[in-house]
Parts: sequence; C-alpha cells; structure tokens
Amino acid sequence: MKLLAALMLGLLGPLHAARPAQAQAQAQAQGEFSRAQLRAVLREAFAAIAERHLEAAAPGDLALWSLRGLTAIDPGLGAEAQGGQLRLRLGPSLLREAPVPGAAATPAGRGTSPRAAVEALADSLALFYAEAWAASATLRRAGVERLLQAGFDEVFNHLDPYSRYITAEEAWQARQRRVGQSGLGLRVAAGPREALVIATLTPEGEAARAGLREGDELRSIDGVPVSASRILLAAELLEGPPGSAVELELRRGGQRLSVVLRRATQALQPLQAELQDGILWMRLGVFSTNSTEQLAEALASAFASPTPPRGLVLDLRGNRGGVLTQAMSVADTFLTDGLVAQSLGRHPDARRVWEAGGSDLARGLPLVILVDGRTASAAEIVAAALGDRGRAVVVGSATLGKGLIQIVIPLPNGAEVLISWSRVLAPAGWPVQGLGVLPALCTSLGQDAARSGLQALASGTAPMGAVLARLRQARAPVPGSEVAALRAACPPAEGRDLDPQAARFLLDNPAAYRAALPR
Repeated sequence: MKLLAALMLGLLGPLHAARPAQAQAQAQAQGEFSRAQLRAVLREAFAAIAERHLEAAAPGDLALWSLRGLTAIDPGLGAEAQGGQLRLRLGPSLLREAPVPGAAATPAGRGTSPRAAVEALADSLALFYAEAWAASATLRRAGVERLLQAGFDEVFNHLDPYSRYITAEEAWQARQRRVGQSGLGLRVAAGPREALVIATLTPEGEAARAGLREGDELRSIDGVPVSASRILLAAELLEGPPGSAVELELRRGGQRLSVVLRRATQALQPLQAELQDGILWMRLGVFSTNSTEQLAEALASAFASPTPPRGLVLDLRGNRGGVLTQAMSVADTFLTDGLVAQSLGRHPDARRVWEAGGSDLARGLPLVILVDGRTASAAEIVAAALGDRGRAVVVGSATLGKGLIQIVIPLPNGAEVLISWSRVLAPAGWPVQGLGVLPALCTSLGQDAARSGLQALASGTAPMGAVLARLRQARAPVPGSEVAALRAACPPAEGRDLDPQAARFLLDNPAAYRAALPR
C-alpha cells in the first residue's frame, strides 16, 4: 500500500544540524557575546520566518516584538516604535534609537527587497541586542541563549501557538531522543511562568494509570527541583532503568501531589487490538514509525479468524499525534483512492496533496472512530479524512484543533527554530487548525443528549448534519466567532464510557450507521 503523493520527508520532518563545536558550546555556556554570531543567527532565523511562516509579518513588527521579548528577562527594558523610529530604553535611559527596519525606501522610491529587509532587520537587532547586553547585568547573567529565546518567544507569541526557538543544547538532546519516550508514559514541556508541565500522557501508561493529568505542574523528581529552565535535567531524571521507581512532586491548582511511579519494563505498544463479539476494537495511542504496519497486521489477523469481524472501531481518544506520514498511510489503510488531505502555505513547497493509492484492508466494513478533546494533530487528520470521505462515522467530542505543520530550521549556533509553515485541510477543504474535528454523534453534552442523537440516527435523521455541513463549508482563515459557534455544538471533553457504547449501537444498527455518514 502506497500513497501516490510524495511525502517530502525532508521538509515535513526535522532538518538536522550537527552539535555545536565544543569551543562554541563552552562559549555559549559561559555567556560570551558575539555580535557577528548573533547577527548570523538572526539573519537565518528571520529569513526562514519571512519566507516560510504561514502569516506574513512586517520587518518592523518582528523587530519590535523581538526587543519586547527581552523584558521577560529584564523588566526594566522597554521597546517602542514611533514616528518611524525604533527605541530601546533601560529605565529612563535611551539605549539606542534607529529607523524601523523595512520602513525606509530606496533612493529610487522603491521598497527594499525581502532579503535585504531581513538582513537589515537582523543587523539592526544585533546592534540593539549588543546595547541591551552591555547595559543590563540581568541579561548578562541570563546568557546569550536565554536572550535569543526570549526574543523569539515574543515573536512567535504574535504568530502562532506552535512555532518556537530551541536552544543549541536542547536541540542536540532532542535529536538524540527524537523517537524516545520515558518509560513513565509522559512528556513534559515548558508552561506559563517558567513552570514545567505534563504535556502529554500515553494512554494506559504508568502516569495515566496513576491519575496524572495533562497540565499538572511538575515541581521535583526524586527530590530534585525542576522548572522550565531545567527541562533537560528533568528529561534525564525521568529516564531510568526499566522497572525502577521514581518519585514526582506535582501541583494541580492549589493542590500538592506526591506520586511514586515505576518505569515500564517493556515498551508500550502504540496499537492495542481485540476482537470481541464480532467487533475489532483498535486503540491507537500515538502515531509511531510502525503504526500502519501494526494496523495492517491487526486487520489481517482479525480477518484470518474463524469468525471475522463485522465492524471496526478505531479509538483515537487521547492520541496527541506523532509521525505525520503515518497518519496519511493509516487513513490510506481504509481507502482505495481519492484525497486524504492537503496542506497549504505561503511558501510553494508547503503545498502538498496526499491521495490514497492502495486497497481498503478493512474490506469496506463499517468503521467508527472515537475522538475526544485530547485527540490532536496526526490523529485529527485521520478522523477528518475518513469522516469527510464517508468511510467512517466519528463519535465523541470536538477534538483539539491542531492542524499546522512545522518545519525545523537549523541555525548557525546549533539551535533550531520550528516554524509553522502550512495548514492541513480536510478532503472537503476546511482547516483542521482551530476548528478541530466535529463528530457525527456527540457524547460530550451528556447521556440524555447522546441517547437522543442515537434515536435520531436510528430514525434516519443526522443530529449533527447541519453543523457538519457548515463545518465543511468553512475556509481559512475562519473567523473566531465561527470557530467558537461550531465547536460549541459539541464541546471538547475527555473520552467517556458512553463512546464505545455508542460505537457498538451504530455497528449493531446499519440504518443508524448509514444515517451518520455525510450526504
């Protein structure tokens, strides 16, 4: 089975850079400041942002946002753009004033070229940063990497939720453990106000079974304090020998928690499959590099059974995504031809079309996909593709709504910038970002509402039909009011026992199943 479209692995996946040379890494660790090095990093990063990011931004705005980011380190700093001039102050003192990058015209009266504007932006910022570095002891204590990160954090705060700057050491560490995952079944990320939070949980993993939740703040690991600024230390402390124990101190709201977890003795299987009462139940917790292969094996095994399945359930609740190409090929597993998804962006290379080109390994059997408010990214692509194409009935709640693809750009200092450069569109043309996937049967409004929905389907009426028709007419950029209105029809919620019960009802009642398919 093979997708017809080229999958552009080099651009949709990470573009790796070598680890910084030892001398350079030591210099960065000691906080040495090189304006030439800083200018090279800024030129490379802002060129990528200007050329590839989904949203176009004026050089002057990028410069102002970058300087304002420094106030996260030293609140005494202040930046403003007024009268065509960019100004940086420390308290009442004016540190530097210069024309806003990109605002000036050439002698011929024409605006500068895009590349020249980016270079002017980087050169100007390097001078501003040098003045700030010389004047602020707080910046010098923080170091060059923290200075760069603060500037880019503010820039990306204005652009999208997923673009970010990764320091040189963090980028190197990430490359070493790109496919790894703690045996505890969790991943951590930087949260608000330097907090270190649990970003994702593996379904049925140790952390999930212990009752931990995404968003819980991690305070210490085996008694060692951790925070967002010590994320590498936290990653190292979370790893350990299989079967060993680790103690976590957490905060959830105003509540303090202490939990002892035991690291898994063997890797969790991304796919769990069970044939029960004629239904093949498949739970896919993450899209790993072999998800499609495992799915194909599970289907082949089920159809080789003396009593092959009469219907299938693909449970994507809590699935936060993973390998993009696997999402496309998993969707292709259930399709024989036609559109799976497409991506669009400002850069020509961001525009891609994925089409199915194999055989339906499920042999056309009825398929129900379970989703919830934690279903995200690659999992949303699968649900959107199969739901739009009428190959599956989606059950549950509105999903997270993460439909942006990031490209990883290596920088001269060994760091990386992850830039959102394209948005994923479902087969009907609506954007996954923001909207998420809406189900044909909603279970997040309570048991009574779900029961009424099933009764409507049994009588041939689609309760979410009008909402889904409106969703499929949406085109990017979708106004925030429309996003809110559509998602309010079935608010995101955690998966519940009602979901598999509804799936079983639909598979037991062919007329209700058919009524839930798009028309």
